[in-house]
Amino acid sequence: MITLPAADGTLYDHVPSDPVAWVKPDGPPTSRVAFAAAHVVADPLGDNSPGAPAVVDWDSTLAFRRHLWSYGLGVAEAMDTAQRGMGLDWATTRELIRRSAAEAGHLGTRIAAGAGTDHADPATLDDVVRAYTEQLDVVQDAGAQVIVMASRHLARLATGPADYRHVYDRILPHAGAPVVLHWLGPMFDPALEGYWGSSDVDEATSAFLDLVHHHADRIDGVKVSLLNADHEKALRANLPAGVRLYTGDDFNYPDLVKGDGAHHSDALLGIFAAIAPAASRALQALDAGDEAGYDAAFAPTLPLARHVFGPPTYYYKTGIAFLAWLSGLQPGFSMVAGLHSARGLPHLVETYVLADRAGLFPDPELAAYRLSSLLDVHGVVR
Repeated sequence: MITLPAADGTLYDHVPSDPVAWVKPDGPPTSRVAFAAAHVVADPLGDNSPGAPAVVDWDSTLAFRRHLWSYGLGVAEAMDTAQRGMGLDWATTRELIRRSAAEAGHLGTRIAAGAGTDHADPATLDDVVRAYTEQLDVVQDAGAQVIVMASRHLARLATGPADYRHVYDRILPHAGAPVVLHWLGPMFDPALEGYWGSSDVDEATSAFLDLVHHHADRIDGVKVSLLNADHEKALRANLPAGVRLYTGDDFNYPDLVKGDGAHHSDALLGIFAAIAPAASRALQALDAGDEAGYDAAFAPTLPLARHVFGPPTYYYKTGIAFLAWLSGLQPGFSMVAGLHSARGLPHLVETYVLADRAGLFPDPELAAYRLSSLLDVHGVVR
């Protein structure tokens, strides 16, 4: 039993759940493609203060990826979950992509990695194109599939849909294999407001679909993170044949991945990094045609996901790292740029409770012990 503070400041006793016997699959799911967007583990002895170059615990970072692969999930590397644009500098990102792709190649597992423009300071659209192609080359040379990330620089410089076409019409032919296009909403990054040329979602969607249809042979799928299930369903129904929709909707993924009988979403999700065993069980059930088993595996994870990704959504990655620490998957609760301080103690305590109810801790006693130590550091008197 562990005594926890409630949101109103009172104390209550929580009895940790028994561990769940999660079964690892023999390989990836067959009915869906599923990526978990992985975070990086900060070196606790490094100067990971805001503005300082990231110092990564490489052993723990790669071990976490092996954990995800062991449950049959692909790894989406160097995405916003890994703190791109929020502390993970390009030099460290480049090394992360190379190390993770080499590990994936050794294990024969699936990896995709984000290519953006965050290493540069482009002044023109052609500068944006050059910045994108430089990062595309790094990802491709490493042996990973390219995820073309949304660019803050492009969002700042573009004056309308034509400017987005100017950039994407040039970078997509540069890729040697079909890519994943990323549409990241402003709830994840406010600097991306109006991406694709309009703050009106319908207008932006029209421009986006025109681009995708024009380059369908160069696009494996589109990764959409707008937290709008109805929009995603309408969008995927209008994609060209053979182009996947990788859901980034951490609020509605069970319904979207299961589909409506006519269409379904594949998955590229940050929450899958925190719920890998449950996600694996759900996808194994779906492969077997067991929708009840699929629903049962995902149902207890949804309250956790909606809490971890609650506003301000761009701080969700703090919860991902916190759960990895409680689960014994990294030695400490620290993040590059000091981002472990981005969520308050009440939020973290509720994150623990929801994860425990979902049976996600392989060692509930360790999770309770580590949380207890955090309460002590915060001065909670029990």
